Order: sequence, then structure tokens, then C-alpha cells
Amino acid sequence: MTYPIVIYGHPMLRKVAVEINKDYPGLDQLIEDLYETMYHSEGMGLAAPQVGKSIRIFVIDGTPVAEDEPSLAGFKKAFVNANISERCGELQPMNEGCLSIPGLREEVMRESHIRISYYDENWQYHDEVFDGYKARIIQHEYDHLDGILFTDKVSPLRRRLLKGKLTAISKGQFEADYKTILPGQKIR
Repeated sequence: MTYPIVIYGHPMLRKVAVEINKDYPGLDQLIEDLYETMYHSEGMGLAAPQVGKSIRIFVIDGTPVAEDEPSLAGFKKAFVNANISERCGELQPMNEGCLSIPGLREEVMRESHIRISYYDENWQYHDEVFDGYKARIIQHEYDHLDGILFTDKVSPLRRRLLKGKLTAISKGQFEADYKTILPGQKIR
């Protein structure tokens, strides 16, 4: 099933998501649906809050950009109840975008190295270290679980300059090739 994507300005994107247990109803199907929605929307990652579910799950598949970024070949993972316990390394700038903020990309500084613990879709526990592009993608999706958007990480001046564009997006003034849910619309 393909979910509509929750758009900037919707309160769901600002909620801190809650942990779940392995008996969460329909967990396997939800993870499959997150992947399907991500692929349909041409994303590299998708967090449950972006489809209206305030739970601590996100999925990533870097395969579509593996030609340009070989380290992402085969990098497909589901992260359940993830916890980043360490962020270190040099702050690296990179242009980021988000399915919940269509048509907007901005340079964001992120640490180059992280340590994260999580459960996978089979409820196997992992404690892993990632760096570079993998660390960046994980941090972006992880932020969604804490109600943080990439636009929160740009400079205060840049954020003020983006205010008009963000307001327009929240009012539906954007183009996207996927279904969306605007602020004020009910999540199914």
C-alpha cells in the first residue's frame, strides 16, 4: 500500500514519535508499505511520521544513487526504535531535500560519523557505526522521529529567507508526483 506523504506545516511532523514493541500490529506490512511509498515517491529514506504514524520507524535504500555513491550499493535497512548514541567527526555540508518539503533543497551541516542502535524488521538488535553518506541519510530520517526537519538545521538567516517558500508549501503550492496530506487535512 502506498501512503500519502505528510507535508510541511502538518503537526504530525513536529511530534516526537514513540517506541513500539515487537508485537506492534501489522509491523511487517507497515515496513513493506514504507518501502513501497518511498520507492513510489522516489525517496532514499522515509520515516513513519511522514506517513502519519508517530512511531519510531524509518526505512532507507541507497541503491538508486549507488552509481554516484558506491558505498550505498545494497544499503537497504529498516530501523525500529533507533537511538543515535554518538555523533562525531567533522561537520560536513551537503544539499538535502525531503519528501515532506517538496521542491526545496538546502545545504545542511551534519556530523560525518554516528553510532546507532536499533531493531531491524526481524526484531534483531544492532549496534552499528556509520559514516559519510550513510550517516547523513540516517541522521535525516532519525530527525523525523524527534519532530526535526532539515530546514531546522539551516542558518537562522537562511531560515528567515525560506519562510515564504515554506508557507507556500504548507498551503499546497508545490508540485509532487505522489499523494500528499496538507496541514489541516486528516491523516487516514
